[in-house]
Amino acid sequence: MSKASVGTKRLLLGRPFRSDTLGDTHLPKRIALPVFASDALSSVAYAPEEIFLVLSVAGLASLAFAPWVGLAVAVVMVVVIASYRQNVHAYPSGGGDYEVATVNLGPNAGLAVGAALLIDYVLTVAVSISAAAANIGSAIPFVNTHKVLFAVGAIVLVTAVNLRGIRESGAAFAIPVYTFMASMAVLVVWGLFQVDVLGRDLQAESANFDLVSTHGGAVTGLALAFVVAKSFASGSAALTGVEAIHNGVPAFRKPRSRNAATTLLLLGVIAVTFLLGLIALAVQLGVRVAEDPARQLVGAPADYHQKTMIAQLAEPVFAGFPIAFYVVMTVTAVILVLAANTAFNGFPMLGSVLARDNYLPRQLATRGDRLAFSNGIVLLAVAAIALVVVFEARVTVLIQLYIVGVFVAFTLSQLGMIRHWTRHLADEKVPAVRRRMLRSRVINVIGFVLTASVLVIVIITKLFAGAYIAVLAMTAVFVVMKLIHRHYATVARELEDSTWEVVLPSRTHCVVLVSKLHLPTLRALSYARATRPDTIEALTVSIDTAETRALVREWESSRISVPLKVVESPYREINRPVVDYVKRLRERSPRDVVIVYIPEYVVGHWWEHLLHNQSALRLKSRLLYERGVMVTSVPWQLSSSDGRAEKVGDEPIVGRWAGPEAE
Repeated sequence: MSKASVGTKRLLLGRPFRSDTLGDTHLPKRIALPVFASDALSSVAYAPEEIFLVLSVAGLASLAFAPWVGLAVAVVMVVVIASYRQNVHAYPSGGGDYEVATVNLGPNAGLAVGAALLIDYVLTVAVSISAAAANIGSAIPFVNTHKVLFAVGAIVLVTAVNLRGIRESGAAFAIPVYTFMASMAVLVVWGLFQVDVLGRDLQAESANFDLVSTHGGAVTGLALAFVVAKSFASGSAALTGVEAIHNGVPAFRKPRSRNAATTLLLLGVIAVTFLLGLIALAVQLGVRVAEDPARQLVGAPADYHQKTMIAQLAEPVFAGFPIAFYVVMTVTAVILVLAANTAFNGFPMLGSVLARDNYLPRQLATRGDRLAFSNGIVLLAVAAIALVVVFEARVTVLIQLYIVGVFVAFTLSQLGMIRHWTRHLADEKVPAVRRRMLRSRVINVIGFVLTASVLVIVIITKLFAGAYIAVLAMTAVFVVMKLIHRHYATVARELEDSTWEVVLPSRTHCVVLVSKLHLPTLRALSYARATRPDTIEALTVSIDTAETRALVREWESSRISVPLKVVESPYREINRPVVDYVKRLRERSPRDVVIVYIPEYVVGHWWEHLLHNQSALRLKSRLLYERGVMVTSVPWQLSSSDGRAEKVGDEPIVGRWAGPEAE
């Protein structure tokens, strides 16, 4: 890596951390809350809106169900958080739901959870960033017309911050997250205070519009029940991010489990309060949001642009103080961008655990310069950008793919915890401990029933609306991880075969590849002779008769004692004649080792790689598959690599071959 690229890397990421400073990056609760809970907290910016949006399909009368749907979502959230407080104490190693399912339900169940969470983390980033674009687009029209560009830029920014390390990213995100919490609290409290205490008639800009169903007529019976169930499924997006705290327990300061459980409790209280408060305020102010505003909102102006629910609430609440409106919209957009940070912490951590268990490439298990799982962070960013571009940063479309994965994980995790407590109860004799275990098992049983019910509702209501894409993606990831695990297992068996006996080669035969008689060739010959092989020869491929004859004449006049073999190539190929020649050497003496020396240029600029070494790379890739053949690259540093021509000692290497004493 050049000095310029190293300097750029240090500027963007900061100085590298020593491995023994990993403990210094652990998070206190005040930093862990914005790092791991920003997703669940920020979902209150779009989960209530999704409830109203889905209900709008059935017309204005269906909005009466909104508070009840919100209450149902809040109940599920309370139960899930109570359940996960059991999980963080029982399994604090960072495997999260994957570890719970694997230990108690088997590897396939654990792998299903891992695949579901990986997909859901990618969707978390795509949905959160797209929602941020929609919210800031309500205040800035330019962003509304360039949502995809804004979303991609935001993902790149969050990625860069996370590559600097978990503690530094947490400190950077703490202020915006706490500012968002304060803004939501002021919005809800001040809005409800004006309406309920001061008796002011606050109305959203859409309050006077009539809302008709997408079909134009009344929706009743089973159709209405389906719409309500679907709105509940969409509103359940508020629960995403809860599992990230369980996955991130190792990142907390000691005592880790207790700090993680406390953070979960804080998350639950804040998220439930904001969710119910915003829904109550939206009902009071008569907010109308529609899937198809042009058709459903009767009485709206022809050029009406539907704003987000947060924008429609903030405008009348802060009517006399417009700067507050822009503050709310700005911090809402920022928190939605930062909500992706939960996934940027959860995805790499889970990926490292899966890689450690040989289900993902092992590169995902290694930490980068800043002690973050850099490869996992970059992989998540690339996948999320692809989703944003493909679905054009549309929240309503992306959210249909959402939630399935996280509720698969919730359900299997709760079932695993039930088996965990049942297994331990069979061996526990202390009455006080048994009572605690029984209470924990009851909590997990309730959690299993609720999350399984929500999963069924989500699948029924969203499968054909787009959730099938997420299901197919989970299945594909599951299969790929199984294949990766099989590959690693096969390699391990091959490398640990105790029946293999070490047999030394009878002779070594060196072949130095020659294209011209220049310094890189002479260096390769020098290094080959230094290994003292049994036999050594130079090899060139003749693709131009005149050039080959000139090379042979120059070789003979140089008095180099190493014989030069010429291999004819009537079809002007280079790789195949060399490979065939090496194969013939091996066939004549199967116990010999053939060492092929290939001179290569070391260049200093990226564009120089396109101009040099391509033939060498292709030839090496062919020779590496031949048994009993070793390939040795002999570097020749060009001046661009370090500013000077390479020499051996104080004498140019050509001097070793120019004198009469050469053998």
